[in-house]
Amino acid sequence: MRTKNFKTITKAVFPIAGLGTRFLPVTKASPKEMLPIVDKPLIQYAVEEAYAAGIRQMIFVTGRTKRAIEDHFDSAHELESMLEYTRKQQLLEAVRNITPEDMHCVYVRQTRALGLGHAILCAEKIVGGDDFAVILADDFMVAEKPVMRQMIEQHQQLQRSIIAVQDVPRSQTNLYGIVGGHESHSALLKINQIVEKPSPKDAPGTLAVVGRYILTASIFDQLKKQQPGIQGEIQLTDGIANLLKAEDVFSYRFNGKRYDCGSKIGYLQAVVDLASCHPEVGESFNHWLMNKIQSLHPGASTQAPAAYTT
Repeated sequence: MRTKNFKTITKAVFPIAGLGTRFLPVTKASPKEMLPIVDKPLIQYAVEEAYAAGIRQMIFVTGRTKRAIEDHFDSAHELESMLEYTRKQQLLEAVRNITPEDMHCVYVRQTRALGLGHAILCAEKIVGGDDFAVILADDFMVAEKPVMRQMIEQHQQLQRSIIAVQDVPRSQTNLYGIVGGHESHSALLKINQIVEKPSPKDAPGTLAVVGRYILTASIFDQLKKQQPGIQGEIQLTDGIANLLKAEDVFSYRFNGKRYDCGSKIGYLQAVVDLASCHPEVGESFNHWLMNKIQSLHPGASTQAPAAYTT
């Protein structure tokens, strides 16, 4: 039974104003979020995850060179007319399904690159007083049940901020925000500490924050009070650390696989894994891949990569 103050998640914020320097020169004029995994860009996978979780308002915090993302989610009447005229119905449906009729896209500009926390602040007027999701498109996640849907189910019970985490080797804690706290059950942890990129010896644990959040609107007040850190940026991790003093925040170990598509190796791994189970090219790709492995390493196992559900 829902309580009077029950809140559900209807809005998702996509911070997409980053420069994507690790993928230069391709990101000089094209957003890293438009990098394709086979035949769909990263940002479309992220939006589809939000939509599958029941979210209908997509808030994009954009920057310079991001116009391609707006175009991607806009109607393309000339293209649709051509596909309809040439009776390419499957492609026509794929184009039209990018933006379902009940999905609403909003764009707000982050005029200066002042960090993830600042990007979230840019969406405050649109989010208002609602609890909301944050999805980082370059953390590409594949799961039988979409990760954001998993988190929203947890939020329905907790009505508190929830942060997606995964275990990482202690030697890599300096690459992530790291949380510490008390386990509620096998997947949930009530956070009592969150530290941005601690050294392995100083890390409160090995649970690393990855690119999925559900946040209460209280985060905005914390971010406004946040002093700029390194390079003058306002860090979301610091805002969450202050939020801990005012209300409970939980971490959630999601079921699924994460690819760090902000890195070249993570991006290439995602492309190979998704191509191996793609309904159109999967069989041909796996045949080519097995032959390639044999040519490089004669006698090596040629078992095809495991398929993932998207």
